[in-house]
Amino acid sequence: MSDLPRKAVTRTAKLAALPLGFAGRATWGLGKRIGGKSAEIVARELQQRTAEQLFKVLGELKGGAMKFGQAMSVFESALPEDVAGPYRAALTKLQDAAPPMPTRTVHSVLVARLGEEWRELFLTFEDKPSAAASIGQVHRAVWHDGREVAVKVQYPGAGEALLSDLTQLSRFAKLLGPLIPGMDIKPLIAELRDRVSEELDYELEAEAQRAHAVEFADDPDVLVPDVVHQSDQVLVTEWIDGIPLSDVIADGTEEQRDRAGQLLARFLFSGPARTGLLHADPHPGNFRLLPDADGAGWRLGVLDFGTVDRLPGGLPATIGESLRMTLAGEADAVYGLLCDEGFVKEEIELDPDAVLDYLQPIIEPAEIEEFTFSRSWMRTQAARIADIRSPAHQLGKQLNLPPAYLLIHRVTLSTIGVLCQLNATVRLRAELEAWLPGFLPAATDAGDADYLTDATDADGVTDITDDSDAGDGPDAPDGVAVEVRG
Repeated sequence: MSDLPRKAVTRTAKLAALPLGFAGRATWGLGKRIGGKSAEIVARELQQRTAEQLFKVLGELKGGAMKFGQAMSVFESALPEDVAGPYRAALTKLQDAAPPMPTRTVHSVLVARLGEEWRELFLTFEDKPSAAASIGQVHRAVWHDGREVAVKVQYPGAGEALLSDLTQLSRFAKLLGPLIPGMDIKPLIAELRDRVSEELDYELEAEAQRAHAVEFADDPDVLVPDVVHQSDQVLVTEWIDGIPLSDVIADGTEEQRDRAGQLLARFLFSGPARTGLLHADPHPGNFRLLPDADGAGWRLGVLDFGTVDRLPGGLPATIGESLRMTLAGEADAVYGLLCDEGFVKEEIELDPDAVLDYLQPIIEPAEIEEFTFSRSWMRTQAARIADIRSPAHQLGKQLNLPPAYLLIHRVTLSTIGVLCQLNATVRLRAELEAWLPGFLPAATDAGDADYLTDATDADGVTDITDDSDAGDGPDAPDGVAVEVRG
């Protein structure tokens, strides 16, 4: 492949070819059917050809086009099963692989950012990338002190490409909508565009990754590689091996799927409580499953902190409070809280019981001790909200998503999408009780035994949730889980 295509006219033409290609293949399919091929065979061929073009165009353009494809990939669970296969294979390719940029381009960036003698910083450096993503690609190397490292090199012109792509994609968002039924594409593109400058800034990414690496340094369940070196357009971090989550989704054992799902949920809710940051790019390419310290189980490796949401107080207590009250069937209280937070605009009046009916199926995973996430469950939820004849669709159109909750909402939906891809059985309620502010009622008496809940994990770990100040260590916020290991 030649260098990253940067001319707006070139990129626009390639992106515009996507919907035109969809239409052209529909005409081709009609011709095949007239020629005698069955509708089922023609439909399968159409889906395969469309999927192949989708990966080819979004993958080669990288930039905002590929970022959009990655964001869509976690929602493939919502596709009807009879059309999901070809798209699943193409979209999941975008989660951790794409056509690489030429070696000469990589070397020119390293010379510009690390100096003419950049090779002296490494004992070895592999020119062939180990992964290629939306704005940069990763090379495996050995740092001069002997540490194995991942060297992320940003594509030249990535900023311009991101902005150009997302502008063009927004112009035909409606044509792309059918790829993921029930999903409004335009707000997703707008939100991705808002995050462009942050993701291009490797200094911000290094700060976020260091914060996580320090906080999770001794964590038995989550591993975050530390930052080794950072400069403009180049980020060097510790290397971690492991099974990409996309491989676990494709071929993982039931044990691996369940463990990956549990740790992914734990990281989603514990990260903001522990670091004040929300990892905001939860597609499978950013996670690895690797053996734990004892080699007897699994832990989660987390990569790519280019997009984070800064939440100094952790996730908003409103989320936990509304979940708790919805589970308790407190329709009026839930409605009042949603109105106060701006989820229901002042000029709109809704029936509190109808709002509760709308929310309850979505929070089903939190109602029971264990919940098995599946593509069929995801499709049911997507269809319920997408069907213009359904009360859920009509009510959903009247709800508002305040800007402060936009990224949290997308991350939560994306994580649920990955859990459904994993088909994982997860003790979600335990994670909510341990980490989500407001989910448990505030303790009124520090001596009351009700403020402690005790649940033993399948891996033999006892999680004790403490909502009092009694016995907290200096770094333990109220309401976090203290793990007792014997």
